[in-house]
Amino acid sequence: MKSLSTAALAIKPSATLAINALSQELKAQGVDVVSFGAGETDFFTPDPIKAAGIAAIEGNKSYYTASSGIAPLKSAICGYLDRTFGLKYENKNICVTSGAKHVLYVAMRVMLDPGDEVILPAPYWVTYEEAIRMCGAKPVILKTDESTRFKVSAQQLAAAVTEKTKAVILTNPSNPTGMLYSEEELRALGRVIVDNDLYLIDDEIYATLVYNGKFVSAAAVDPELAQRTVIVNGVSKTYAMTGWRIGFAAGPQPIIKLMDTYLSHSTGNACNIAQYAAIEAYSGDQTCVEEMRLEFEKRRRYFVDRVNAMDKVSCLEPDGAFYIFMNVSKTFGTTLCGETINDSSDFAQALLKHGLVATVPGVAFGSLDHIRWSYATSLDNIKKGLDRLERFLANEPTA
Repeated sequence: MKSLSTAALAIKPSATLAINALSQELKAQGVDVVSFGAGETDFFTPDPIKAAGIAAIEGNKSYYTASSGIAPLKSAICGYLDRTFGLKYENKNICVTSGAKHVLYVAMRVMLDPGDEVILPAPYWVTYEEAIRMCGAKPVILKTDESTRFKVSAQQLAAAVTEKTKAVILTNPSNPTGMLYSEEELRALGRVIVDNDLYLIDDEIYATLVYNGKFVSAAAVDPELAQRTVIVNGVSKTYAMTGWRIGFAAGPQPIIKLMDTYLSHSTGNACNIAQYAAIEAYSGDQTCVEEMRLEFEKRRRYFVDRVNAMDKVSCLEPDGAFYIFMNVSKTFGTTLCGETINDSSDFAQALLKHGLVATVPGVAFGSLDHIRWSYATSLDNIKKGLDRLERFLANEPTA
């Protein structure tokens, strides 16, 4: 048989989804694994949103819609962006897709040509690098570390620009680090982007989950930057709707129109029923959002305090999202529970094998020194997992 696509064969599986699948497999075998892998909350979708989805089913909202989404949802998104972030958009500036991950891919598809370069600060979410490569473009990785709170500077960004650079990707707040860019930092980065005629893909999926500082959208700091920025967002994290698969892009009309065309020949519209549920999410009572944020803040505080009280590991306090990016480099060159630890992958594998705790090694995010924990799980699970981590670090296996 002829070989399969070289480009497709080069794609690496999602590390976060792989860890989640392994955890579920072990649990199905009766193994008591505590999982901190997936970026999925333990909350249920709020009842009014579920009711809107049920009403859409009963109202026979089961047909095709426009490829880029229904007008009432676009209007609801525009209202939400205005009320929440002070961003002014019209329906023509909105494209609804099957999840925020889909937004990222389609936006890159309409922006990038083979050979283009995309500047990607590291640590980064695992899908960015692969999505860039899937478009035939080249990721240009900018390394950051704890000394800068994992944030890239305007000087660093400017030094990375070449004649092949087409776009920059930012996540604010960040997955996996939880760090938040200030208005001043965004303004400085934006000036580099504007002066070099680049696009900005600004992933704001965690914008409502902020605990330190104030979230500011890159599109709000400079009108010139807004004209070349595509905001990526969706219902998954804010409203505990990961499985509903509704994401949206907000940006310049020429880009949004081309995304609509791309969708019309690929997936078509996002689920009609889920779109009607998302109208309720964006236009209904937002009390649930603050309730979830406060609970995440409580978990974050407990997590940070526990980790930083342990020997051999440490973490910065994240500003937002629901992740801890834990530094495990002090364990390198040592043996834990009979396993030699040389990097974060070794640490994560040994912790799963001997501590029955599933995390994601930092190599998937562009860092050899860290592992990512998601605290989008119950406080009881967090306590259980950190108890096991403590025993693991003391060479006392759980399994």
